[in-house]
Amino acid sequence: MKNFIKPSGIIVILFMLTSILFLTGCANKELIAPCLTGHTYGFLGGLFHGFIAPFDLIAMLFRNDVTVYAPNNNGAWYAFGFLLGSGGWGFFGGKGSSGKRG
Repeated sequence: MKNFIKPSGIIVILFMLTSILFLTGCANKELIAPCLTGHTYGFLGGLFHGFIAPFDLIAMLFRNDVTVYAPNNNGAWYAFGFLLGSGGWGFFGGKGSSGKRG
């Protein structure tokens, strides 16, 4: 069996990965909280936005003020509701909804 990567190549790859890891620590964190005003969406908002996501995708092609994912959300619960609402886990599809049994 032949070695496809020489030992010197492995050292170069490890050096590049380590450099990238250290450089990512230099990034600035932008504070967006002052820009977000109004209602903060939670789980139910995420669920609703997940249901209407296909229509939002079409609307985004024609309007700049429409987004699929609400920027003013509470984090993980909104994301979980959005995932369930969009059918991201396949709850609304599959064998059970096909009408064929057996």
